Amino acid sequence: MSRASSLFFPLILAVAAVSGCHAGATAQTRPVAGFVTDMKAFDAFIATKPTPEQFHLAYPDVLLVMPGTMTTREMRQNNSRYFPKMDEEGRIVGGSFM
Repeated sequence: MSRASSLFFPLILAVAAVSGCHAGATAQTRPVAGFVTDMKAFDAFIATKPTPEQFHLAYPDVLLVMPGTMTTREMRQNNSRYFPKMDEEGRIVGGSFM
């Protein structure tokens, strides 16, 4: 039983560490109500290369227009619609408001 527990314990620690890191990453992001007004904070958030899901959690009121999605091309001045640039892993690495 001692050998089994010595193998099982590191596995439990590894799972707890990974779970803690994941929970910490989502807990750090607080939703921003409304449209983007603090561009410095928004740029810092984009620099973390968020996933679309993380973007939706952080900025629930901003429409994220994914590549390939058909939209109208009206100009919006209130930073309410973001067109992201994606990397090969599906993370947002830049983009623009339109």
